[in-house]
Amino acid sequence: GEKWVENRGLPRAPQADRRNPCSIMLNALGFTLLHLNFMVKHAGHLSCIKCFQFLVTSWLSNYILLCQPVDYSTSPLAMRMARGCWWFFLSKVIELSDTLFFILRKKNSQLTFLHVYHHGTMIFNCWAGVKHVTGQSFFVGLVNSFVHIIMYSYYGLAAIGPHMQKYLWWKRYLTSLQLMQFLLFLLHVSYNLFTECDYPDSMNVVVFGYCISLIIVFSNFYYQSYLNRRKQK
Repeated sequence: GEKWVENRGLPRAPQADRRNPCSIMLNALGFTLLHLNFMVKHAGHLSCIKCFQFLVTSWLSNYILLCQPVDYSTSPLAMRMARGCWWFFLSKVIELSDTLFFILRKKNSQLTFLHVYHHGTMIFNCWAGVKHVTGQSFFVGLVNSFVHIIMYSYYGLAAIGPHMQKYLWWKRYLTSLQLMQFLLFLLHVSYNLFTECDYPDSMNVVVFGYCISLIIVFSNFYYQSYLNRRKQK
């Protein structure tokens, strides 16, 4: 109840007028947004948990890095990996809510095509992976969670204050790191497509095409943000 919320530092919901349905709906919506905001602020912790979960569970399950068939059983390790994939999907819902907060705060300058496309489409790919093919998809979750640990470390340092800017010279390398992970995913699914692997080729084709689109979008962002600006100077 309320003590559980207070002990974990979660925001408390304001009191609603139980006689007014609109008041109850607005109260529920506000409470949901408060908790989403809280989870966005703690996304770095969630990335650490996801990365640890994928790493340990795949090691205990003797997963094959290049080709891991889907495990549809209900064994403890299979269910543990399924929960890890579910948390990975939830993290993408949280990241999408970040876009919602940009809109509510009218920070239109941060609503770039890359931001909206990446967060708006990633959630559907993750849902498909969790719903149908948890096995080999652990590799995407593992690498992506590690990359997000680095990203949220940067954002955490940047949030401390302006005096930290001199230590944040490596911002451009975050985009390079993201591009590297997409290239890694591309090579990974390419291997599965052209070898005999008991993993749905339909999902590999979807991930292959999606990775190409992300590489194009992020490469354009890198060029416009770093290379093109340097030429203009």
